[in-house]
Amino acid sequence: MDRPPNKLQRSLMRLDEAPGFMRGWVQSIILRRAVPFTGTVGVRFAGLSNERAEVRLATAPRLHNQSGDVHTSAIHLLAESATGLVIGMNVRDDCTPALKRASLQLLQRAKGGLKAVAVLTPEQAAYMQANEQGELSVSVSVTDDTGAEPVLCEFVWAWVPASRPKKN
Repeated sequence: MDRPPNKLQRSLMRLDEAPGFMRGWVQSIILRRAVPFTGTVGVRFAGLSNERAEVRLATAPRLHNQSGDVHTSAIHLLAESATGLVIGMNVRDDCTPALKRASLQLLQRAKGGLKAVAVLTPEQAAYMQANEQGELSVSVSVTDDTGAEPVLCEFVWAWVPASRPKKN
């Protein structure tokens, strides 16, 4: 990486200070602070780098709707979390990211647990660093336990300059 780490990256770099057996737990705390709602459904953070975020959601009755399918809102949360984390790993400290648009097209019933993998290209990361505001479509793939991709997703994230405190 040829740029200084941002706030989320600096927080994750501190994992080396934790004993090995606690690192997964500490990482979950750091990432749940970045994406607080993930704790409500049990999203697990399986992998994170500047270019890629992988999150998982185990099957559980509380995530199913009245017809026994995985609830669309759980799928949305999983995909949004993955895309938001990869954006969070690349957003400048002087900027605030926000989800601008989301689209989910359900193709078939999801079977079992789910995995979402979001990817940001080097060109997209460079664009984020070069511009104090903008927007990007972040690629994300959601697969179920059978390996099928039951939903097509598009998430467009924007970032704007962070608000500055008013001077007295």
